[in-house]
Amino acid sequence: MTKEYKKDDLTIIWDDSKCTHSAVCVKGLSSVFKPKEKPWIQTEHETKEKIREQVLKCPSGALSIKG
Repeated sequence: MTKEYKKDDLTIIWDDSKCTHSAVCVKGLSSVFKPKEKPWIQTEHETKEKIREQVLKCPSGALSIKG
């Protein structure tokens, strides 16, 4: 299953089938990636640039940027 999360013109795609739960996203940007909350990705807490930087660090490719 994939889900999309938006911040202005930035769209984050999360593919749960690829997620290895390494927590790189949570450790790197806990203001946005909050696995114990719903929705677990809360884009309003950070800039697009910082979100993009962190998403690109996802080791499994479960997080990606659309567009």
